[in-house]
Amino acid sequence: MKVKATLKQIAKELNVSVSTVSKALNDSPEISDQTKIKIKEYAKLKNYKPNVIGLNLKNRKTKTIGVIIPNILNSFFAKVFSGIEKVADEKGYNVIMCISNESMDKEAHTLEMLSNGTIDGFILSVSEEAQKLVEYSHFSAIINDGTPIVMFDRTADGIECDKVIVDDFDSALNSTQRLIDLGCTNIALLSSVDNLSVGKLRVEGYLKALNDNNIPINEDIILRTDSEEDLNSKIEAIFDNNTIDGVFALDENDSVAALKIGISKGYKIPEELSVIGFADGVLASRRLTPSLTTISQHGVEIGEVSAKLLIDRLESKEENLPYQTVVIKTKLKERGSTRKG
Repeated sequence: MKVKATLKQIAKELNVSVSTVSKALNDSPEISDQTKIKIKEYAKLKNYKPNVIGLNLKNRKTKTIGVIIPNILNSFFAKVFSGIEKVADEKGYNVIMCISNESMDKEAHTLEMLSNGTIDGFILSVSEEAQKLVEYSHFSAIINDGTPIVMFDRTADGIECDKVIVDDFDSALNSTQRLIDLGCTNIALLSSVDNLSVGKLRVEGYLKALNDNNIPINEDIILRTDSEEDLNSKIEAIFDNNTIDGVFALDENDSVAALKIGISKGYKIPEELSVIGFADGVLASRRLTPSLTTISQHGVEIGEVSAKLLIDRLESKEENLPYQTVVIKTKLKERGSTRKG
């Protein structure tokens, strides 16, 4: 392997100072064009590469953003990441993506590891474990050290930082109301994300819609769990032991399971059972028959807005820039799993 030269070695070979070599390689006007050409050609010949980490520590800017997502298999997070990367690329920033796998310890370790001069700021969605334990001190520590954070989708109450969220409560309220308007009166709620802030807000929207329409709350058709384990059997039990004419599902897996199980139980969809679910993936919208009516969370837009917020903060000359919470409006995309109203 070809050995890379250092500034000191180049300076020694050309009988100039290290400072002269550094200035020449950075196109300083203090150095003559003739000397610049000579030093640059020699540096190229000797395979010189600048020490990026050293430069970053000196300049305090890495032009790199750290992104921490809870789950790589979730299509929503994949869309958010694509939005982040698009804006970062346009603004000349690099992106390092890490996955917490819903672990608070891994999340905290990643924050600590990358904040040591590797990145300028973070964009992240809080891990399930941190939300379950309501433990957010690792975020406070990073922000207090001067590294900005933008949280999206799942956020931490009490942590002052920029946040990008969707209108979870309103979209749940409106979607449940849509099922009621279509004639549904026995609407099952299916949630395997009850630990998460977004799951709780969606449940509140569902309950508010029932209350607004004087529909009694039936706990027998409400499934609230924080695990996908045995999800199908729990959903099957609701279908087997109750009469339902609508389903509101709070996660993509819940949505897909509801549609498949409803069909397997002999329901005609959408004539006898209408299903609406939170989902951003291709599976829900295109690969199911009938296709699923979904609440689109606009993942790409969330990523773009998150990246713009962080980069604006990094490049702002104002020290105490006020924090923003941006709410992205969801959209109900009606397909084959709901009746035409």
